[in-house]
Amino acid sequence: MDTAVGIPTRPNPVARKARAYLQLTKPRIIELLLITTIPVMFLAERGIPNLWLVLATLVGGALSAGSAGAFNCYIDRDIDRIMRRTRGRPLVTGELTDREALVFAWVLAIVSTLWLGLLVNWVAAGLAAAGHVFYVVVYSLWLKRRTSQNIIWGGAAGCVPVLVGWAAVTGSLDWAPFILFGIVFLWTPPHYWPLSMRYREDYQAARVPMLAVVRGRTQVGLQVILYAWATVVCSLLLVPVAHMGILYTVVALGSGGWFIIQAHRLYSKVIRHVEGSPMRVFHASITYLTLVFVAVGIDPLLPF
Repeated sequence: MDTAVGIPTRPNPVARKARAYLQLTKPRIIELLLITTIPVMFLAERGIPNLWLVLATLVGGALSAGSAGAFNCYIDRDIDRIMRRTRGRPLVTGELTDREALVFAWVLAIVSTLWLGLLVNWVAAGLAAAGHVFYVVVYSLWLKRRTSQNIIWGGAAGCVPVLVGWAAVTGSLDWAPFILFGIVFLWTPPHYWPLSMRYREDYQAARVPMLAVVRGRTQVGLQVILYAWATVVCSLLLVPVAHMGILYTVVALGSGGWFIIQAHRLYSKVIRHVEGSPMRVFHASITYLTLVFVAVGIDPLLPF
């Protein structure tokens, strides 16, 4: 409200529309994807890569991920209306129409592919496009509503940025980026399943067969432990394959051990029917992945 004359102020419609489009891209997911892209480029270069190349890769990757997020919001607009966690999304509130969202998603998809192809290289562009199609078609349209294993295989799309980052620098792929792919792939279930435990009633109401809905909390807790262990073991494979140094090894072991402990604590509470805090594991998983990939980027810069 304008305190001088007592006239209520209205939100700028252009700014409100812009915020709605931004929300459609799921910026928090984009942020997490970029966290895994930058360090891989440093590892691929074994030093500091061309910073203009890094910027071009990040912009193209953000546009591609934003397009995938927009398509996902369009596809899931029916269940988003049911789930409390997603009722504030722009297609549910009416800030954007279905047509606006679909056009926006297609424009970002086309622009991101051309951007990466022309300013980075076509290998990186092809990988990003493949990840985009996998997330939209395989995960959003097919797996998500059909199987409790949806997040396992659908999560593969979230691993593609590490391949894009490596290909952006080298123009090809090697064993190291596939191990990094494996880290993110194995990390995704113990990252997302605790979230599904927290919002189990939402997924049940929307008839989305998340593991917490189909098999219950005990099975989720056990699977979180198994995948957390597998993630940490996979992260250690990078040491001999990519010739990682002391910093990465210590961070991978230390943060990995802490991540595993958090997973075991959750399972311990679940089997004792004690009210646990699955979101603690969710947030711990983000911290773990961030620490590991920061170490991936810094380790090649060190002389030991």
